[in-house]
Amino acid sequence: MQATRNTPGHGTRALSQSSFRWVAGWLALCLLWLAGCAQPAPRTSAEADSWSGRIALQVEGQASQSFSALFELQGSADKGSLVLLSPLGNRLAQLDWGDGHAQLLSGQDTRSSDSLDALVQEVTGTQVPIAALFSWLHGTQATTTGWQADLSGIADGRLIARRDSPAPQATLRIALTR
Repeated sequence: MQATRNTPGHGTRALSQSSFRWVAGWLALCLLWLAGCAQPAPRTSAEADSWSGRIALQVEGQASQSFSALFELQGSADKGSLVLLSPLGNRLAQLDWGDGHAQLLSGQDTRSSDSLDALVQEVTGTQVPIAALFSWLHGTQATTTGWQADLSGIADGRLIARRDSPAPQATLRIALTR
């Protein structure tokens, strides 16, 4: 048995090296297995009301128009913020709302209104149901006049909503990054 031999350079040293390799390999395999079983960290309450990604809005009609930007949305339908960014990360516009008041910062201009919907329409060129959008992003179907949301891809960070009325038709697409 080589384990009992104690010759210089061989014997117990060779056994301890092979044992070490075996234990290290087994430990690495166990760690990989445990890492594969790990669950993603649950979203905190602040993260649960915060989204970012890409937003695209296409409006059909005589003069079809489309709008797309990166976005950061946080808060709720009652109080929140929407930042629209260019592909290079430059701030295009920021909407802040709460307590029945909304404000739009666009370039050097600042506009205020009692209507968030009016300011959203000013930025995007059409009506977008902000209150329903928050429900949709939480994975809850919300009824809003003229809009139908497809929530089948929300688990993968995809949302598509279509407006059939009032005319013109519009399609809102969102791809979340977090």
